[in-house]
Amino acid sequence: MLRIAVPNKGSLSGPAGEMLHEAGYRQRRESKELRIVDPVNDVEFFYLRPRDIAIYVSSGRLDIGVTGRDLLVDSAAEAEEILPLGFARSTFRFAAKPGTAHSLEDLKGRTIATSYEGIVAKHLAEQGVDASVVHLDGAVETAIELGVAEVIADVVETGTSLRNAGLEVFGDPIMQSEAVVIRRTGADAEDAAEPKVQQFLRRLQGVLVARTYVMMDYDCRVEQLEKAVALTPGLESPTVSPLHNEGWVAVRAMVPAKEAQRIMDDLYDIGARAILTTAIHACRL
Repeated sequence: MLRIAVPNKGSLSGPAGEMLHEAGYRQRRESKELRIVDPVNDVEFFYLRPRDIAIYVSSGRLDIGVTGRDLLVDSAAEAEEILPLGFARSTFRFAAKPGTAHSLEDLKGRTIATSYEGIVAKHLAEQGVDASVVHLDGAVETAIELGVAEVIADVVETGTSLRNAGLEVFGDPIMQSEAVVIRRTGADAEDAAEPKVQQFLRRLQGVLVARTYVMMDYDCRVEQLEKAVALTPGLESPTVSPLHNEGWVAVRAMVPAKEAQRIMDDLYDIGARAILTTAIHACRL
């Protein structure tokens, strides 16, 4: 039975559960449930603190897990990312009082406060910057005002909380994070769980594609078919079927969801009609 770690709370928990449900796996109904078995898919889910998941996976006690790239790096666990999932995106940046720091060079000899000591220490080491790192749990915006540090490193979304604290970001991002599937580093490809791991990854990849594309159907004149196909090439090639009315064909193709409205406009302009889009709930490519 495949053993999978899933975040039990926080920004990762809800979207992870939704994706697993879309992939056909049973999920918990109560937030108090810490373990459930999905006998149909031969999978056992463990709901753990997001920060602990990489540790459990690296120990080999669990086969794979869903966590944040930031938490994986910060843990320094012997685990590796095997599939990005596209949600819970965040950016890590340095911030300081305006005018006090402009680049990594300005961090030399300074003290940096962060809740992600592992990420920051690793980044500084890679860049050859000698600075002190102080670990704080929770919000770190007040660390500078209270004299604990001269610089902070934290997740930045809109930057509003930093501006409210009188701080501004500087330098390049430390890292871009998102939810990822992880596995123990060096996991044996001959492991008995490997077929189930690959099936799990295919299912999640199918969900990612289904969320990215829509199916588009339309009718067009034969003489406009080449122009229409150029607009909707599909993944390999669109499906084209003759209609009862001579000189017309029906076309079906997958198109990127974010471009669907523009493509519909362009198809209409060349004479296509009955243009429809439908959601894709699951797929295998």
